[in-house]
Amino acid sequence: MARNGLSIAIVGAGIGGLAAAATLRRVGHDVAVYEQAHAFARIGSGIQQAPNAVKVLRGLGLEQRLGQLAARPDAQMNRVWDTGEVKWNKQMGGPMADDYGAPYFHLHRGDLHMALAEIVPEEIVHRDKKLTGLSQDADSVTLSFEDGGTATADIAIGADGVHSVVREALLGVEKPEFSGRVAYRTTFPASLLGDVPIDDYAKWWGPDRHIVIYYITPEKDEIYFVTSTPEPSFTTESYSAKGDLAELRKAYAGFHPHVQAVLAACPAVNKWALYVRDPLPRWGKGRVTLLGDACHPMTPYMAQGAATSLEDAVVLSRCLDGVGAGDIGRALRRYEDSRRERTARIQTISRLNDMEKIKAETDRTYRYDAWTVPLAPMPVSIDE
Repeated sequence: MARNGLSIAIVGAGIGGLAAAATLRRVGHDVAVYEQAHAFARIGSGIQQAPNAVKVLRGLGLEQRLGQLAARPDAQMNRVWDTGEVKWNKQMGGPMADDYGAPYFHLHRGDLHMALAEIVPEEIVHRDKKLTGLSQDADSVTLSFEDGGTATADIAIGADGVHSVVREALLGVEKPEFSGRVAYRTTFPASLLGDVPIDDYAKWWGPDRHIVIYYITPEKDEIYFVTSTPEPSFTTESYSAKGDLAELRKAYAGFHPHVQAVLAACPAVNKWALYVRDPLPRWGKGRVTLLGDACHPMTPYMAQGAATSLEDAVVLSRCLDGVGAGDIGRALRRYEDSRRERTARIQTISRLNDMEKIKAETDRTYRYDAWTVPLAPMPVSIDE
């Protein structure tokens, strides 16, 4: 495909980075993605794609493919941790899909990542490229990597996660706040449960912790769970760190027998520390901006981390559609202005993990369509 647009360097080949690569190429820009990992790993993790996220996937041509791999729950059962009493039966089936314009998917995170990787040309994704520094002048941005190499582009996008090197280069060193909680998570074959019945999708709310359990395939042959567990001494922010099953089972010893059965059947588990950050007043400077967890890391309690990254990618591409070198700064500010209020709101409410507040936010969250939502006005000028 012939290109005559801007050159754009994306740091990070996660869900947000790959989605940005796909959307920016669609509007005619030359894109290169720089990823520090040697290869993509399929860690045992499920992911929820609410209607606002599925609308993005639809626009990328991935809805049908991923829909064939995903479970589609009719409802989320919000249950009391020990009795199983249902406090909120959150409807998610056909009528909800009709109302919000898209269905709700549960699938393996690796399947979503792979689908995005397959719509981005392999030759533009450069692995083993760990960013060590970034500088810009009036004409370009220069990225420096641990291997001694450099790259130059018209624009740089930091999609490099909660510990973003791009964010630090722009805004200075500011460590995210450890929440004092960890997430245990894994996937495993449903056959290990035997005859124990479980909900298609349930969140078990305890006094100071919770566990979410759901199927991630249409055949209901694979289960995923994720917890939010108080554990202030563990601070490793790694999706692949191994968790202690005995410690996990002890932490949920008083929970309902169905929860106990899932944890007893689980053969292995990973865990990672949950970090949070207050909403940023600015996402970028000059020719550089941020996307996804790099600028709005959030707890997983509303299942909107990946979804908002996908939304960022679409809105960023819309703001850069048809933009030339002379309007880069204003277009990137327009992107930020179009996204900051929404992501800050979701960050804040998700962090509270309050059922009633999450319930009240459902309509606003799911109805959003990144492809058609009005954009902020293009700023007349920018103050750097």
